[in-house]
Amino acid sequence: MTKERTDPVPPSWTALSGRYGHVVARACDIGMALVVLVAADYYDAEYDLILGGLMALPLLARRRLPGTVMAVVLALAAVQLALDDLPGEPLASAPASYDVAVLFAMLSVVHHSRTTWMPYLAGAAVLLAAAAGTVGMPDLGIEPFVDLETLLIFWGLTLTVWLTAFALHTRRLYAESQEARARHAEREQEQRIRLAAARERAEIARELHDVVAHSLAVMILQADGAGSVLRKSPDMAESALKTIAATGRDAIDDMHRIVRVLREGNPDSADGGPPRRLVTLDEIKVVAERARAAGLSVDVSVEVGEGRLSPAEEMTAFRIVQECLTNVLRHAGAGAGVDIRLHEEQGTLLISVVDDGAGTLAGRGVGGRSGGNGLVGMRERVELAGGSFEAGPRLGSGWHVRASIPTRTK
Repeated sequence: MTKERTDPVPPSWTALSGRYGHVVARACDIGMALVVLVAADYYDAEYDLILGGLMALPLLARRRLPGTVMAVVLALAAVQLALDDLPGEPLASAPASYDVAVLFAMLSVVHHSRTTWMPYLAGAAVLLAAAAGTVGMPDLGIEPFVDLETLLIFWGLTLTVWLTAFALHTRRLYAESQEARARHAEREQEQRIRLAAARERAEIARELHDVVAHSLAVMILQADGAGSVLRKSPDMAESALKTIAATGRDAIDDMHRIVRVLREGNPDSADGGPPRRLVTLDEIKVVAERARAAGLSVDVSVEVGEGRLSPAEEMTAFRIVQECLTNVLRHAGAGAGVDIRLHEEQGTLLISVVDDGAGTLAGRGVGGRSGGNGLVGMRERVELAGGSFEAGPRLGSGWHVRASIPTRTK
């Protein structure tokens, strides 16, 4: 799986965060409000300062409610125009420098709005309001108060502010999207790590079960047999003890390998450590011979061309056969007959292990064979290899296990 690449976004004063960012943002809002209020103080009309203050106050909420602030400021600008055009002495000055509040409100909508259409609506509203000043409103008795040169200047200023705000808005959205992608990639990475750890734990659990269960089953039966014939047949007892020793040594080697995986993650990477013991199909004959020494009658047939299986496929096949022999030793005991067949057919490795249960009727004396970690581990191994698995009692007595594993021809 390839890593998702995200381009780094350089820090910007427009995307501050934390307590410092909050303080700077509030300072900007207060600064804009003060600019409007100070500008209104330069005019002498009766309501200029009041209108300037009413325009400045909503700017403190421009980040949370940009659309509402824009509507309030435009409404106050309309009131300002009406008061300026009253008969007699004007009660407000229009246009006035504190109308910069309109541009501040438009900037807030463009930069902080979460909808795609609001920035365009805000820009169009300001441009149209300015254009309306060139024609006036004859029905309301309002004469034109903006000439063409002033209109062009105001439009140019409005477009400059709008484009600047839109660029900042686009950059902010890009930074937020990159941050969201980074968080998503981090969560995915953590999930992959957890899944990998879970798979590794399951693999180690299967390996421990296979090594411990099979080795102990063989060693216990051999020890019991050696004890019973120690005085009558010293040669048989000696052979059993040799089998116990060989089985124990192999089990210790496998345990050391598993412990290295737990400690280092990859046993092959340990400097100076012993190489990992590769398990091949030839090992099936070894475990079959030990099962015979433990009292089973084992018939093995392996019809797979050399080099036709990958190491992982050979490991899976060996562990399945090993677990089957372990179950026969545990549940059927000495005297049982086991038939093991492995052959390749049209790119599929077929495994069949059938035992007669030493004459025990199916369903009796095999309580552990209907479930448990052994069958679960075999099924998991086969499913991980993309194959199918089935196991169950035979008609009459004994047990059967069948598995098919797709192979990768070398």
